[in-house]
Amino acid sequence: MTFIVILLVLVLALFVGAFLSRRRFGVLGLGLSAGAIISPIWGDNASFVVSALGLVAEGPLVNAIALSAIILIPAVLFMFHGYTYKHLLGRVVGSLLFTLLAAAFLAGPIAAALTLTGPVGIVYQWIVMNRELIVSVGVALAIADFLVSRTVHKSEKKKH
Repeated sequence: MTFIVILLVLVLALFVGAFLSRRRFGVLGLGLSAGAIISPIWGDNASFVVSALGLVAEGPLVNAIALSAIILIPAVLFMFHGYTYKHLLGRVVGSLLFTLLAAAFLAGPIAAALTLTGPVGIVYQWIVMNRELIVSVGVALAIADFLVSRTVHKSEKKKH
């Protein structure tokens, strides 16, 4: 039960973080993609660091926490820099897409450590079964969102 609460808090925190930061889905989605690419490369070292800190008892949960952290860190860093949404609808849709893509990327590490049941388990199983589709469409949408993002230029004339 504790793990379910932690997962729900994590998902809610990802949504709220993306919404409050107003960052575009493209930037955050590509950050998740970068984290997912480097997580298998750095996973063993990160697991060693997590277990050495003694925060979690040895076992599959250590690896799940380490891989999840590696996946999320680039996106969390991008929450502080990048293109932003100007309208509420864009912020809500972008935050929902970011949260769904994050859940799909985190499904692998979490599946290795936890077995979820009940209503949360049903949603989780749907994400696991459709993981490839969610990641493929999510990354394609992130790239498209990134490509249509424009920087705002200030039209100030410098006087010499």
